[in-house]
Amino acid sequence: MRIILNSVNRGCEPGKKQMSKKGRVLVAMSGGIDSSIAAIMLHEQGYEVIGMTMKTWDYSTSGGSKKETGCCSLDSINDARNIAVNLGFPHYIIDIREEFGDYVIDHFTSEYLEGRTPNPCVLCNTHIKWDSLLRRADQLDCEFIATGHYAKIRLENERYIVSRGKDLQKDQSYALWGISQESLSRTIFPLGDLHKTDIKALALQKGLFELASKSESYEICFVPDNDYRGFLRRRVAGLEERVAGGAFVLETGEVVGSHEGYPFYTVGQRKGLGIALGYPVYVTEIQKETNRVVLGTFDELSRDGMYVKNLNLQKYPEIPFGKLDTLTKVRYNDLGNPAIIEQIGDIMKVYFGNGVNSIAPGQAAVFYEGDDMIGGGWITKSFKQLSMLNKTNANV
Repeated sequence: MRIILNSVNRGCEPGKKQMSKKGRVLVAMSGGIDSSIAAIMLHEQGYEVIGMTMKTWDYSTSGGSKKETGCCSLDSINDARNIAVNLGFPHYIIDIREEFGDYVIDHFTSEYLEGRTPNPCVLCNTHIKWDSLLRRADQLDCEFIATGHYAKIRLENERYIVSRGKDLQKDQSYALWGISQESLSRTIFPLGDLHKTDIKALALQKGLFELASKSESYEICFVPDNDYRGFLRRRVAGLEERVAGGAFVLETGEVVGSHEGYPFYTVGQRKGLGIALGYPVYVTEIQKETNRVVLGTFDELSRDGMYVKNLNLQKYPEIPFGKLDTLTKVRYNDLGNPAIIEQIGDIMKVYFGNGVNSIAPGQAAVFYEGDDMIGGGWITKSFKQLSMLNKTNANV
């Protein structure tokens, strides 16, 4: 892991204790407004702040057509550094491109090849960013790490509990379900009690006009042109030849056309199918083994429940009495749906009272009790209640 230091690191080398009363905190700084204001707030609150920007990918390797933007661009790195220089606290740049690529990008590619729809941002938070920050925090004698996520954290009943941020439209707790209790014990979310409008007002108040007007990116950082199909084609040699000639089928099994290959479709997709049946249809299932993409009406897209694996529970070490009423989100921008969750060993079986559309295997499912996040896991399979009669939980 290569480390680059800026010119204001004097006196903050690993092993040199200069702790403030509040403690030393390592702040993840992307160069955007949220993480910059988080660093400024902690600095003004009396923490000894050290900024750190992570270089997670190299634009030149993506092969996309869009101009370099976002958290890994040179402009963003310089923006983060300038905040640190102006306030007089150290700033580091760490190069984790190899680690990020080996784990996040390889997982992203393999999930599509398995017929699932990955969520790289959640994976990156859980396995890359937090681990990288904590390792560097230990080397720099930092007690805490901090990020610009819109979320809250508290200690209750000997458990660290993440809850939704005050600004529900910006709430990012969904992406934090995979963080361990040990990591949460050292984590600070300075923006949890603020709205986005508050953040912009603070930036303007401090004369950071360019930062306040900076646009936000909602794209996957290593797919800057938002063309994941093109990314897969460039990433996997011979992919089109391997998956060409697949069939579109209805839920009855009737073949109604051909498609470009199952990895290029996601559950819930309507646009870009290249097929006209005289009525709206959606992708309801991806069948990797037969290279089939199942289509159905909006009603046929609905599922009564799902199975979730690789659980990480935060509020409780395990679900009380095995079952619990929750609000469950099946994707980042989902408002959530009432559900009963039932823990069966290392699997969570989720029952939706009114059915839910577009449940995509590979996405994260996150469970809430009020504003508190109970935990989450990865969706492996959805089901319709009628189809589950006389069947077991095998092969989920």
